Amino acid sequence: MSLEALNKQVLVDLSYIGYAQPTWVKPRSYNGDHVYDVVIIGGGQSGLSAAFGLLKEGITNILILDENKKGFEGPWITYARMRTLRTPKDLPSIELGVPSLSFQSWWTAQYGIEGFDKIDKIPRTDWMNYLKWYREILSLPVENNVRVTLIEPIDKELNRISVKKASTYSSILARKVVHATGIQGGGEWHTPALIKDNLPKSRYAHTSETIDFSSLKGKKVGILGGGASAFDNANFALASGIREAHVFARRKELPRINPMRKLESSGIISRFHTLSDHDKYAVMSHFFKFNQPPTNDTFTRASSKEGFHLHLGSPWLEVQDSKEGIIVKTPHQEFIFDYLIISTGLVTDPALRPELKIVEPYITRWGDIYKAHPDIANKLIDLHPYLTPEFSFVANCPEGVSALYGIFAFNYSALISNGVSASALSGLRFAVPKLVKGIADELFKDDQKKILQEYFDYDQVEFVADLQITKEIV
Repeated sequence: MSLEALNKQVLVDLSYIGYAQPTWVKPRSYNGDHVYDVVIIGGGQSGLSAAFGLLKEGITNILILDENKKGFEGPWITYARMRTLRTPKDLPSIELGVPSLSFQSWWTAQYGIEGFDKIDKIPRTDWMNYLKWYREILSLPVENNVRVTLIEPIDKELNRISVKKASTYSSILARKVVHATGIQGGGEWHTPALIKDNLPKSRYAHTSETIDFSSLKGKKVGILGGGASAFDNANFALASGIREAHVFARRKELPRINPMRKLESSGIISRFHTLSDHDKYAVMSHFFKFNQPPTNDTFTRASSKEGFHLHLGSPWLEVQDSKEGIIVKTPHQEFIFDYLIISTGLVTDPALRPELKIVEPYITRWGDIYKAHPDIANKLIDLHPYLTPEFSFVANCPEGVSALYGIFAFNYSALISNGVSASALSGLRFAVPKLVKGIADELFKDDQKKILQEYFDYDQVEFVADLQITKEIV
């Protein structure tokens, strides 16, 4: 099957499931201005699949906003530097039960079944190209180069979204708002104060940032962090001509177990909502403990290069700038580098999101609800918002119920409440239907009075046979 034939097949399959039929949601306006039923913040894989799920449900008055230019949504061709995704290539994800819309269908339409059999994991840039195709074939309404600056509740069923496009400020009205803002969308990427307080910004970058590797050719770079991203960046740096890349990890041994693989095959991801708070916390505390190791191919490529150095059990104790370079002290040795790359992950905390500053005081955190045993307690987990199974915030006081109504956290901040779901490919096929259910249920309840009244008033004649010309049936 060619890509052209696949495109036609997708449209046929969508017609069979009633995709994007006329909506049942009642239109609204506010002071003469248009009101969207749902605005999704983020046009990456989570935002696109959430929009597809809504359209399947008959919720069509939607808009997706993304701050990046078209084709650069998400991390895949910006700051992601691994060669392939870490997720198994044949794991169902954002096609949401439509086989012709899957990555495998898209790939084999271009390269054949044999080509799919030959790849071990999905190449990173091919995944981005698939997302572009997914967006186009589904005609998803994405507006690019728009940054959301503030979400302001007007009343219980309406929010004003302040946005910036270029140098112009404006606002959009929405009944429901979905934060599909990816892995960093519930907080921010973390750079330790040890770095920020002692170095000018020109001397370091977080792995989430754009890095001009060409300017670092022939130089010596220190990388802080022992997770998969640290090795991705080490490999990318060495392939770009950097002379030495030193990776520093606090752990004395690199993790060899990837708990994600067990989550994917155990039923935990799909049934996470059935767990008690104790079990949810314990599962995610265990996940944080192990994290994810680098893929074997990434580590092998990096470690095979002459300039690669790994330092285990080597936290950074002191960092300072000097004429000779950046001095880094560990418990074992002192190093001098030309540049630092920080791979210390992220911190999830709604207080770090400027667009949430009005509603953030009302958000319940996990630390407010559950006091974990010291053996598994984790301050980073405690900062996460406590969400419903449909990704709604939970208010910490009566006045917060109205302020938070209609706002959904469909990003990495949902990890503790809803497991590997809203920003991980392994969980999106389970997460999107739950999100859509929550949004659809709210919209129905909001419109219930009018919907029911129209039902009771419905008087369109359907049976039109003329009974007077029928023969008597004996």
